[in-house]
Amino acid sequence: MAAAATMAAAARELVLRAGTSDMEEEEGPLAGGAGLQESLQLGELDITSDEFILDEVDVHIQANLEDELVKEALKTGVDLRHYSKQVELELQQIEQKSIRDYIQESENIASLHNQITACDAVLERMEQMLGAFQSDLSSISSEIRTLQEQSGAMNIRLRNRQAVRGKLGELVDGLVVPSALVTAILEAPVTEPRFLEQLQELDAKAAAVREQEARGTAACADVRGVLDRLRVKAVMKIREFILQKIYSFRKPMTNYQIPQTALLKYRFFYQFLLGNERATAKEIRDEYVETLSKIYLSYYRSYLGRLMKVQYEEVAEKDDLMGVEDTAKKGFFSKPSLRSRNTIFTLGTRGSVISPTELEAPILVPHTAQRGEQRYPFEALFRSQHYALLDNSCREYLFICEFFVVSGPAAHDLFHAVMGRTLSMTLKHLESYLADCYDAIAVFLCIHIVLRFRNIAAKRDVPALDRYWEQVLALLWPRFELILEMNVQSVRSTDPQRLGGLDTRPHYITRRYAEFSSALVSINQTIPSERTMQLLGQLQVEVENFVLRVAAEFSSRKEQLVFLINNYDMMLGVLMERAADDSKEVESFQQLLNARTQEFIEELLSPPFGGLVAFVKEAEALIERGQAERLRGEEARVTQLIRGFGSSWKSSVESLSQDVMRSFTNFRNGTSIIQGALTQLIQVYHRFHRVLSQPQLRALPARAELINIHHLMVELKKHKPNF
Repeated sequence: MAAAATMAAAARELVLRAGTSDMEEEEGPLAGGAGLQESLQLGELDITSDEFILDEVDVHIQANLEDELVKEALKTGVDLRHYSKQVELELQQIEQKSIRDYIQESENIASLHNQITACDAVLERMEQMLGAFQSDLSSISSEIRTLQEQSGAMNIRLRNRQAVRGKLGELVDGLVVPSALVTAILEAPVTEPRFLEQLQELDAKAAAVREQEARGTAACADVRGVLDRLRVKAVMKIREFILQKIYSFRKPMTNYQIPQTALLKYRFFYQFLLGNERATAKEIRDEYVETLSKIYLSYYRSYLGRLMKVQYEEVAEKDDLMGVEDTAKKGFFSKPSLRSRNTIFTLGTRGSVISPTELEAPILVPHTAQRGEQRYPFEALFRSQHYALLDNSCREYLFICEFFVVSGPAAHDLFHAVMGRTLSMTLKHLESYLADCYDAIAVFLCIHIVLRFRNIAAKRDVPALDRYWEQVLALLWPRFELILEMNVQSVRSTDPQRLGGLDTRPHYITRRYAEFSSALVSINQTIPSERTMQLLGQLQVEVENFVLRVAAEFSSRKEQLVFLINNYDMMLGVLMERAADDSKEVESFQQLLNARTQEFIEELLSPPFGGLVAFVKEAEALIERGQAERLRGEEARVTQLIRGFGSSWKSSVESLSQDVMRSFTNFRNGTSIIQGALTQLIQVYHRFHRVLSQPQLRALPARAELINIHHLMVELKKHKPNF
């Protein structure tokens, strides 16, 4: 029906448009009237206005002509008036038919109307119910907010009450004295674990009561009496127990370290006394200091006395110096000087005392050494004594810090209260011994022992001995310097003419110096000391001067050089065994040895080949100055040199080799000197060949008698010694 109505409306519009077009053609532009104006959609067109524009009319006409229905009607040539009437008739028929349809469906439409009315009533009731529900929800929401506020307030009150309960609970727990605590403090032995546990509980309650009393808590008065009586009982039992342990140290032949270690398990006892009864704590500390101070003093005094009995009987005396003559007269009962002095200046195996294995080896037991008739040098006794002192001091310092709860300066003061008398006694003993000690190697080894023990104490974190180590070094260094200066002075004041018969072999004083210097240098290399090197430098200068003074006693320069070379070589060899190759002493003596060796080679070649050497030097000088013509006058001299060398060089070389091997005690050094001499001889003879090749001497008949240089080298190799 709707589609039919739409089609009817469209047809009506088409008829109107078509009729309008015909009227325009027949009656002109004014025949349409109002219907024409409406169908043409002229809008607010005003033809009486001055602004009337015909172009706009054309636009509207053109727009209507472009309509599809109008185009179709014009194209087929349909009479629009008849067509319009036909459409209107059809519309009336359709309208009548639609009315009949509505009449036939009237009951259904009425039923639909009733249903819609009923639905509206239902929806209205639902709307009323939802409105009531919304109002109820609003009231419930306000009630929920009220309940939330009440719940928040209750939570705050609950938390406050819980906080108060916790505080009150802590206060009550801190003040209440349980029966288990009372029973343990009054009846349990102090060595039982439960006594220690309840003592800690008592200490905590006493601290809590003191804190609450400071805050003005009245309830503390109710338990103060009970806690005081328990505290007094605990203090009495602890005092008796600790004093018994301390008194047990005093028993003869008792290893005090065992009960001392046992005390560490009960270190809380002293902490309890320190917090609750300071007078008793001071009494125990003073008793401990007094007891241990006497024990350490007695132990070390006895140990030192017995230890010194196993020292070597032969020790260095003030006359046992480097520059003292072995021929010096001594008393009838004096011991042989040479052997004793040699041991004084020789290190031997004594240096092992500062090796890591020996340094921390077990201490010496004097009575065991006496039964085995063993004897030790002073540095071994010094190491044993101070290792025992180091070990016991470290243990004592750590015990004091842990048991007496001290640190820093307080720990130092308490340590020195315990060990001070022992350390002072040890220093006095060392000072007394050093006053008559002339063994520089022993003193220097003691210095290095102290330096190493000081490092060990630092690694163990025990600074309490630092001052003692400084005091020991303050005694050892001056004595070492004094002994070294005495040896320097003895070498400086030695008169070579009083040394008896001299020979070219190494002197015993230089041997002493070599052994002594190598010993100190090898020890000093472990922990270098510039102070030691300066003192050794002074001694080296004096020894070099001494060697020159002794060499001056020989009449011939050759003997002087042999003496110098033997002594330099001996000192260099001994030093190189222990000192580094780049040490100052090694470099110095190496330079001296090379210089004297070169001079000796020239002195050695002078008697048999001096004329040849002199001529070569003179001829080379003339050639260099451009005066080679003067060589023509030397033909006779050259001839004599050629024939003399050819006839005697073999015997001269043989004699030279034998002389060198007799003169030098070190065959290796003698071999080196022979090689140097033969090498220099070959070089001189080669230079002699070059001089004779000059034009002025080239025609000399004696040149035919020259020995071939390669033949000479082969022959001289036969004289090379092999060892």
